[in-house]
Amino acid sequence: MRRKVKSRPYQEFEDEDGGEDDDEGDTETPGLLHEPNEDEEPNENDAPDDDLRGCCQSKRFSKMCVKNVLTVVLIFVYLMLTGVAVFLAYQTISDFLDKVKRPVMSVTYKEVESFSPPGIALYPGKAVLLSCQHHYHDYIPPLVNPGKPQEGDCKIVNVTYTGPFTDQTEKRAVVVRGPSDVKNKELIFMQFSQNETNEDFSAITYMLFSKFSDLTDSANQSEFMKACERNYSMWTFSGGFRTWVKMSLVKTSGKSNEAIEFRQESAVVKFNDKRPDPEKFNELFFAVFEWRDPFIQEIRLIVTANPWSSIAILCGVFMALFKAANFAN
Repeated sequence: MRRKVKSRPYQEFEDEDGGEDDDEGDTETPGLLHEPNEDEEPNENDAPDDDLRGCCQSKRFSKMCVKNVLTVVLIFVYLMLTGVAVFLAYQTISDFLDKVKRPVMSVTYKEVESFSPPGIALYPGKAVLLSCQHHYHDYIPPLVNPGKPQEGDCKIVNVTYTGPFTDQTEKRAVVVRGPSDVKNKELIFMQFSQNETNEDFSAITYMLFSKFSDLTDSANQSEFMKACERNYSMWTFSGGFRTWVKMSLVKTSGKSNEAIEFRQESAVVKFNDKRPDPEKFNELFFAVFEWRDPFIQEIRLIVTANPWSSIAILCGVFMALFKAANFAN
C-alpha cells in the first residue's frame, strides 16, 4: 500500500531553509567584518550615542580651558603678592635701620626759679678788671668815674694753665661767679680797661661753663680749666661798647653721655666816652651777663625704631604670602 504523505505548509519549509542558512552563517570564518551595503539605511539607534560622545568631549575641553585660565590667573596673582610681600619686607627693614641710625630729637623745657651759678672765664690779656658788681631787675646805675677801679661784690678766682690746643702756651683766666636768681633778673656788670695798643682791633675773649662750684671744688683747677676750654665754645666782646649777653642753658642727652652747653643772645651799645682826652688812651670794655629766661632746654635723642613692631609686620607679610601660596595651589 502506498503511504500517504502529509502535506506541510509552505511556511515550515521556509523555516527549515532559514535554519540551515543560520547554521551556515554561524560556520562562517570569525573575524570577517560585515561590510555595510551602500543601499543599507543607517541604524537610528547609533546616532544619539555619537551626539552624547561629542557633547561630553566639548564639555571636557571647555572645563580644561577654564581650569588653565584660572591657573594662570592665580599664578599671576601669587607672583604679584610675592613681589608686594618682598617689597614690604625690604621697606620695613630699611626703615628700621634708618631709624636706628637717625634718632629723633625730643625737646622739652623745664622751668626753674634759679640756676646754679655758672662760671664766666674771661681772658683779658693786657686789660685790667676795674669792677664787677651784681645788679637786679635789669637796672644798671650810671657810671661813676669810668676807667678807674671801683668796689665790687663778685666772687673771682684767677687761674693760670696751659692751653689744650697750643704748645706750652700759658693762659691767664679771670673766673667770675655768674648770676643765679633768674626770677629777680640778677645780672653781673663788669668793666675793663686797657692801655693804648698797636693792634687794629681789640677784644676780650670769654667762656661759659655750667657750674662755678665745679672749679672751686676741683683739686686741680688748671686741669679743670683746660678740660673746659676743650669742651666749651669761646666768644668775645669788643672795646668801646657795652655788650649785653643773655644766656640760656641747653642739656643734651645722647645714647651714652650728657652734654651741657650755653646759648646766648647779645646786644651791643656804643659807649659815649665823656672823659678828658688824656684819659681816653685807656680803652674801656663793658660786659653784662644775665639769664634770658627761667627755662632749661633739654634735648633727648630718642630711637623711634621698635624691633617688635618690625618683626610683627614681617610675620604678617609672610603669613599673607603663605596664605596666597595655599590659595594658588
